[in-house]
Amino acid sequence: MGCCQSKGADSKANRIARWRSTGIVALRDAKLKTFPDEVLELDRSVRTLDLTHNKLVEIPVDISKLVNMQRLILASNLIEQLPINIGKLQSLKVMILDGNQITSLPDELGQLVRLEKLSISGNMLMSLPETIGSLRNLSLLNVCNNKLKYLPESVGSCFSLEELQANDNLIEELPASVCNLVHLKSLCLNNNKVSQIPPNLLKDCKALQNISLHGNPISMDQFQQMEGFQEFEARRKKKFDKQIDSNVMIGSNGLDEGVDL
Repeated sequence: MGCCQSKGADSKANRIARWRSTGIVALRDAKLKTFPDEVLELDRSVRTLDLTHNKLVEIPVDISKLVNMQRLILASNLIEQLPINIGKLQSLKVMILDGNQITSLPDELGQLVRLEKLSISGNMLMSLPETIGSLRNLSLLNVCNNKLKYLPESVGSCFSLEELQANDNLIEELPASVCNLVHLKSLCLNNNKVSQIPPNLLKDCKALQNISLHGNPISMDQFQQMEGFQEFEARRKKKFDKQIDSNVMIGSNGLDEGVDL
């Protein structure tokens, strides 16, 4: 019995030593109900923390100790909220929170100024904080499958945004500020309640190559009559041609206009 305990202690010590040397803590499918104390004690050593598919209900405030963490992956848990000191994770570049039970995000989210990828699909969000506009390095925002009725005007200040995914919500209209997103390449709003989009969207978002609006009240005629449609269409077809030239497999809707007829 003493031998088994010794081996257990040894393997735990080895695991912690490995975490400390690599900076990667991976505990997927570990049946965890709480954050392991030994992870929080690693402090500045953690670069990536992946606790996907556990039974975590909350994120402890002590997570703020992990000041050098760049990737936080907590998908498929039971998390209901983020701690208000989440903004202290100033090195964070990627945060994946898909498939939890989060109903709101704290204003302190806007303090994560290095964040490049935020994915929080499959939760219960009814709104996003206005402070999201402070995320000037954000290139991907995925808020699909929530209960959002609108996107905040401040989203137009996420100047690096290239991909905005907001399928399966209750969004009725887009803020005019999305026209400021000059690097936006893909806008996905399938299965919402969008009846119109900002009239200058296609004209001002000159990088836009893909827009998907299936399952919305907006019509193809409305879409085609927008200023900038011809230029958008040219970009989209150019992208499609590149995919063909590169022998990239695409679906049957590869040349889909992105709007239901």
